[in-house]
Amino acid sequence: MKISEKIANYKAQGKTFYSFEFFPPKTDFGMDNLYSRIDRMASLQPAYIDITWGAGGSTSNKTLEMCKTIQKYFGLEVMMHLTCTNMQVSSIKKVLIEAEKNDLSNILALRGDPPEGSSSWEQHEDGFHHGIDLVRYIRKEFGDHFFLGVGGYPDGHQEQSDLDADISFLKEKVEAGADIVVTQLFYDIEKFLFFRDKCIKAGIKVPIIPGIMPIHNYARFLKFTQFCQVSVPDSVTVQLEPIKYDDSSVINYGIDQASGMCQKLIENGVPGIHFYTLNLENSVSAILKSLGLVSSQGIIKELPWRQSTSGSRKTSEDVRPIYWSNRPVSYLTRTEIWDDFPNGRWGDIKSPTFGELNQYHAIRAGSKSDKIRAKRKKIWGEPKTIKDITDVFVSFCKGKINSLPWCEMPLAQESKQISDDLLKLNEMGYFTINSQPKINGLPSEDAEVGWGGSGGRIYQKAYLEFFTSKDKLDRLLKSIGSKENISYEAINISGDLITNLPENNAMAVTWGVFPNKEIIQPTIVDTRSFLIWKDEAFSLWMNDWASIYEPKSGSYKLIKEIYDTYYLVNIVDNDYVDGELIQQMLIF
Repeated sequence: MKISEKIANYKAQGKTFYSFEFFPPKTDFGMDNLYSRIDRMASLQPAYIDITWGAGGSTSNKTLEMCKTIQKYFGLEVMMHLTCTNMQVSSIKKVLIEAEKNDLSNILALRGDPPEGSSSWEQHEDGFHHGIDLVRYIRKEFGDHFFLGVGGYPDGHQEQSDLDADISFLKEKVEAGADIVVTQLFYDIEKFLFFRDKCIKAGIKVPIIPGIMPIHNYARFLKFTQFCQVSVPDSVTVQLEPIKYDDSSVINYGIDQASGMCQKLIENGVPGIHFYTLNLENSVSAILKSLGLVSSQGIIKELPWRQSTSGSRKTSEDVRPIYWSNRPVSYLTRTEIWDDFPNGRWGDIKSPTFGELNQYHAIRAGSKSDKIRAKRKKIWGEPKTIKDITDVFVSFCKGKINSLPWCEMPLAQESKQISDDLLKLNEMGYFTINSQPKINGLPSEDAEVGWGGSGGRIYQKAYLEFFTSKDKLDRLLKSIGSKENISYEAINISGDLITNLPENNAMAVTWGVFPNKEIIQPTIVDTRSFLIWKDEAFSLWMNDWASIYEPKSGSYKLIKEIYDTYYLVNIVDNDYVDGELIQQMLIF
């Protein structure tokens, strides 16, 4: 989707949009961390994100791969930076063809900074000299396929001291085909407003989006403002001076300072705000919450799960199995081979075929690095007994640790409603990895569980998924007996299935009723998919957890025993009005 469509939607609703910039890390470890961070920040629902090209095209290959990966697997619209530095025309064309082929429809066209180690910019002998040359080339070769952004400089360009001349050049870029102007970072609001108003008077009619870089660190702040020749108001300098060596105070000041800037910018009519994140998340998240652009509970989604923005699935997919709720990237990689996606009913796909995990592991290559292994060992410890394993799951439910092999993010907001009960279940030896509470007709605008727009009602059956030992499973199933409202499936690594469901059963566990629409059933339990998920779920015990220990260690042997003997279980309480699934389990 072109970003212009999203901007138009925000404008029609009278809302301010926001976007995030990231840069490609140099290592697999850094890339894995960044993908995890982008996955979390996706819940803030930015209008788009952009990925930098790197000084002198130093990260060009990574930039293109990141853009393709994020748009395909993370459900975010992406704007790819493209610069002229060290790039011959044939290379630029090759990149653009690849972008077009992969549904990347948004380009930020820049001249670029000098190559690393060089103090001045030089044109490649077979390349372009100015950003406008790149804009003209893209429009000539690719027509209107791409939404094009260009840079703006409220403090003036480093190489152009005359602001009027700079704005004249900017107008030429817009006339050549640019659709939006995104400014360089600045800290003087009055300079931005002056710049914007002069642009409008000069006849520039495209949106002009302010670029905001929250202050995270005093030394880095000085480096960026000096390199970009950005003026800093005296008030900022005075307030930073006494705290410049206190990183925590600088971060808090940066949040307050950026929040104040953004509030004034919104009051002065900017359509959106672009955040230079420096690959960090906490400050931007805090700023958005302080502005009221997101709530502490999150944002109402179109569907309970994040939609893809790539290929046919972005318009056709509206049903998924619940099992991958906490591993959406894995689900997207394993189903990218599908030509058709379920729409309306899961049964539309008669026999879903899932791909292997190879592509997911390729994306998250850094997850096998020594640094990640050390990080996981610090989080999960070195368990010697089942009690130690229990403590890890309990710590996750308490929010003391933020990930498990099956849960790439902290406990979902809706599951926090039942977190006390989940805590007790884990203490009893039911190691929960997925859950949702029952819901009976809550408004679709509800901050915790809402989705699908306004005016609807949301329904859910209570769902639990967990690992447990065979003896605990036997006691549980004996207690469930013939209760008609309880459906269950339990399977071990060998594939021994115990269930009270019909063969190849599929049933909705989440649905919504909206005005003038058919009932939407976006989340289902499906036996065939559960059998596929089983292999992935069990493999995480060994690949993500046991692998961080030596094979002869007690921790490795303990996890291998769980892998060999435990059952993966899912239970659904079909009574979404009066059902008390967890409460019943607590007394079994």
